[in-house]
Amino acid sequence: MWVNPEEVLLANALWVTERANPYFILQRRKGHGGDGGGGGLAGLLVGTLDVVLDSSARVAPYRILYQAPDSLVYWTIACGCSRKEITEHWEWLEQNLLQTLSIFENENDINTFVRGKIQGIIAEYNKINGIKEDDDTEKFKEAIVKFHKLFGMPEEEKLVNYYSCSYWKGKVPRQGWVYLSINHLCFYSFLMGKEAKLVIRWVDITQLEKNATLLFPDMIKVSTRSSEHFFSVFLNISETFKLMEQLANIAMRQLLDNEGFEQDTSLPKLKKKSPKKVSALKRDLDARAKSERYRALFRLPKDEKLDGHTDCTLWTPFNKMHILGQMFVSTNYICFTSKEENLCSLIIPLREVTIVEKADSSSVLPSPLSISTKNRMTFLFANLKDRDFLVQRISDFLQQTTSKIYLEKNISGSYMSSDDEAKEFLKEQAWKIHFAEYGQGVCMYRTEKTRDLVLKGIPESMRGELWLLFSGAINEMATHPGYYEDLVEKSMGKYNLATEEIERDLHRSLPEHPAFQNEMGIAALRRVLTAYAFRNPNIGYCQAMNIVTSVLLLYAKEEEAFWLLVALCERMLPDYYNTRVVGALVDQGVFEELARDYVPQLYDCMQDLGVISTISLSWFLTLFLSVMPFESAVVVVDCFFCEGIKVIFQLALAVLDANVDKLLNCKDDGEAMTVLGRYLDSVTNKDSTLPPIPHLHSLLSDDVEPYPEVDIFRLIRSSYEKFGSIRADLIEQMRFKQRLKVIQTLEDTTKRNVVRTIVTETSFTIDELEELYALFKAEHLTSCYWGGNSNAIDRHDPSLPYLEQYRIDFEQFKGMFALLFPWACGTHSDVLAARLFRLLDENGDLLINFREFVSGLSAACHGDLTEKLKLLYKMHVLPDPSPEQEEPDSAFEATQYFFEDITPECTHVVGLDSRNKQGVDDGFVTVSLKTDKAKKSSQENRNYLRMWSQENKSKAKNAKDLPKLNQGQFIELCKTMYNMFSEDPNEQDLYHATAAVTSLLLEIGEVGKLFSVQPAKETDSSSNNCSKTIQSELFQKKEHQRYPLEQHKPFQSSLSTNDEEAVCTDSALGMQMEDIKLEDSSPRDNGACSSMLISDDDTKDDSSMSSYSVLSAGSHEEEKLHCEDIGEDTVLVRSNHTTSLRRSTSIDRDWAITFEQFLASLLTEPALVRYFDKPVSMMARITNAKNIRMRGKPITSASDYEISTMSG
Repeated sequence: MWVNPEEVLLANALWVTERANPYFILQRRKGHGGDGGGGGLAGLLVGTLDVVLDSSARVAPYRILYQAPDSLVYWTIACGCSRKEITEHWEWLEQNLLQTLSIFENENDINTFVRGKIQGIIAEYNKINGIKEDDDTEKFKEAIVKFHKLFGMPEEEKLVNYYSCSYWKGKVPRQGWVYLSINHLCFYSFLMGKEAKLVIRWVDITQLEKNATLLFPDMIKVSTRSSEHFFSVFLNISETFKLMEQLANIAMRQLLDNEGFEQDTSLPKLKKKSPKKVSALKRDLDARAKSERYRALFRLPKDEKLDGHTDCTLWTPFNKMHILGQMFVSTNYICFTSKEENLCSLIIPLREVTIVEKADSSSVLPSPLSISTKNRMTFLFANLKDRDFLVQRISDFLQQTTSKIYLEKNISGSYMSSDDEAKEFLKEQAWKIHFAEYGQGVCMYRTEKTRDLVLKGIPESMRGELWLLFSGAINEMATHPGYYEDLVEKSMGKYNLATEEIERDLHRSLPEHPAFQNEMGIAALRRVLTAYAFRNPNIGYCQAMNIVTSVLLLYAKEEEAFWLLVALCERMLPDYYNTRVVGALVDQGVFEELARDYVPQLYDCMQDLGVISTISLSWFLTLFLSVMPFESAVVVVDCFFCEGIKVIFQLALAVLDANVDKLLNCKDDGEAMTVLGRYLDSVTNKDSTLPPIPHLHSLLSDDVEPYPEVDIFRLIRSSYEKFGSIRADLIEQMRFKQRLKVIQTLEDTTKRNVVRTIVTETSFTIDELEELYALFKAEHLTSCYWGGNSNAIDRHDPSLPYLEQYRIDFEQFKGMFALLFPWACGTHSDVLAARLFRLLDENGDLLINFREFVSGLSAACHGDLTEKLKLLYKMHVLPDPSPEQEEPDSAFEATQYFFEDITPECTHVVGLDSRNKQGVDDGFVTVSLKTDKAKKSSQENRNYLRMWSQENKSKAKNAKDLPKLNQGQFIELCKTMYNMFSEDPNEQDLYHATAAVTSLLLEIGEVGKLFSVQPAKETDSSSNNCSKTIQSELFQKKEHQRYPLEQHKPFQSSLSTNDEEAVCTDSALGMQMEDIKLEDSSPRDNGACSSMLISDDDTKDDSSMSSYSVLSAGSHEEEKLHCEDIGEDTVLVRSNHTTSLRRSTSIDRDWAITFEQFLASLLTEPALVRYFDKPVSMMARITNAKNIRMRGKPITSASDYEISTMSG
């Protein structure tokens, strides 16, 4: 390909010149082609250097250099992967540029002309091929090409970055490059003739660790289910590991939510001074990571994007100081945090800003910036490096900020004079003094003093407002006025699984509290929970949400409680309340790690008793609300909204620490749970003004000696003193590690459940089913990030039973069919896949689940002879989905004819009003064909599938229930069998056997017509004409008869014989028989006739994939043709010399065969019996499928590729 001219210092170093002229030189890299393969030791050394030094020559070993006369400077203008590609470029240069260059006299003019010409060619090529300019540097574009070529990845697979490192294979390090893409971790090495490749999918990684050993202080360990891989000698291990963590997190999110990665195209352009190797995608991921940290730090809405940050100082009026810190600017907020942790932080929503102005600089206050807000607070920032640019950005964002109508209430306490409530009054006064000094509302200065006040307890009257403030819910509520009311209105009267569960749990939510002993409180709780279930269907409703929401409603208004619930579920407790409580399980793992580090004397004992897993779920999911007296638990919620999840971890550790001695003496988990339960029940809040509410544990243990009271404030203080060193960033690191473990464990559990459910229904072993499930899921995931014909979200629904969670569409099924099914052979494979897909798909949604997939595969691979043949027969007896019908009347008549004549014995089942209950156990899901055009045939398919559903349920496979095969369908069946054998070792024997069976079935079909009920005499002749006379046409060569697959869509039949071909109208109605010619859509229509025989001679030619001979069927013995009558290259059709339409055929409506006849005929040929009885080695096919790349897509199992080494 042509490349932007780039200067080359040493033209002949490691390159061999093959062609040259006065201006251009064509060179080949040493060790590539031309010099005896590997090029000896020099070639091996060059190859090794190319890999180690990241040279593009490994991918493009040919290049063309431009050199001006009398100059020592060379320019690369083209490179190529093959000699053919580079020769084409060379010839173009000789023909188009050489003569022109000789005209120039000045060397500079020649240089300018050549470089301009090459750049013009590249620009023109990009314009023609629709290639847009991107931010990736030339160096990185080379790496992308190299990555795609080395690992066979498709264009859709985006490379993020690549790093030099060593991979340890055994005890030997292999120096090479690790490539990190959105979905894969890849490694490539070429050392002294030995090439090594490794490909691991991120979704298969179970552990990612940065280890330090004496020999190697920096090493990254990547673990999958089946192996461990070690990488070392990184130039920047921290950056590499962070990126690996981020990509693995994206993969886990994909497993959890089934959402593919989408690149953010709104990033600012790359600056010229940026590092050369940084890709646009890497910048995108870096920006995402920074935005995530920013949102977590300041509790901002989840769609907020960080625009930039800068060092500065903030003047704090409460202590008259300039505090050093960082200012963060995003679309809707300006935030500040001090360098010294917890000293001061600030959040200024742009909706609150009234004035932004640059103040006068001075030596004391350089580059100051003043920001005023609606509540008359002014913030003074100074020491801003690029103040003008910053002001411009803030002004731009202010213009985009729309003024939302939302009035923040002033927080005011209730003045109490009672002596019993004196403590509450003092707390309120303390907060009022704090507001006067530090500001009030969302823009207040948040300092250590703020936290200390929270730890002493928030006054009852201020609790709801301060929860909104500290959680950040106040921002989302302010920017979404009317959202909650709309949601309540939309969700009213709607019913689904979530609303059923909500109704069931409403009366279990704080039943001891008076507020929820009447319908008003219950109704408010119902509205909030239902509104949230409709806002976030991925979560819907989860147990424990009712308890938390009921407490929120006690202190906040309904809308405020809704936004607090949003903040909890979506930001503060991520993934806690989804169907599999993944977040709580992750934090359970984090808690185990913390317990091992902070209470080691107790850890082993707790592990043996299995208590940690039991306690952590109930404590964390309800924030201690379900295990502590209510008045004490709300204090924990106060601290949680202020400080986040670290409070819950600290408190849980403090509870364990306080009960160490008792827990060590426990004999079983029941005893340990009793100890902890009694301790938590004794936690009291003496400051509370609430009436005492009886608690579950106290009700259960009244007869036991009461536990000494524990003050909640003392317990919280103790947790900060002993375990306050736990930091939020440490928790996030531990969460990442546990998330990998938890999600992969859940995936394994799902796989085991699926296999356990389905193993009794199939002939596959457990190992085979596990591998098949891994392949099936991998195919689904692959389509999520490389695109497919259907929406990935539609194909994965976590609320469905395990067997139906992952579903694949036809394009994916086609790939799996080609890899796994024994009948997939030759060009007919896709058509056969389409037939099987329609058979397995019962409800018309164009998706099949794992159970259905396995049922089809099991019948084809492990079924007995009858089962296999029955599957083959069913695949062809379904009506073919037709392309556009030109005349609806004709199609309707064809449908009527099909139901009335082909399956007269089944009419009572086939009616549109027939029962549409499909059994779940039969393994079929309910399915509709994509386009409106195919609706009629789709209905027919479902009618037949209903007929068979009873057979599948009862498992008594009565062959008589199967409808008869009409003439067109019989032709298709023969064609399928003919193609099926094209790569078999006994190909010739099978072709002869097929010809014999076909001949026999033709005769059986003709004989069967003699026994059919004859209509009135006057219509007999016309009916006979229809069945007996088919257009006579002689094809010149086999190529015209060949089955042209590429002309047809997957769901069109291989021969349109049902709704498209000429149709005989019902003679019983006394109408004239006529041939109706529909659109001749492809050469496939030409071969249809009433009977067919495969010529022995035709089978000798592999290229004639479906050449066949066709006989006219007569109802009289003397008119029959036999196998010997058939010519070598032709299709003979005998005509009755009646009306003839060119290139159209008539279908004999009376000709039909049954499954029993098909089975009995096939049993007469030992070659066919042996073929269908032949055992299929499923594990061999699965192993092959794991390593084959279909169209550049690696279809791998859950285990990664093993590293492969090839000698050079």
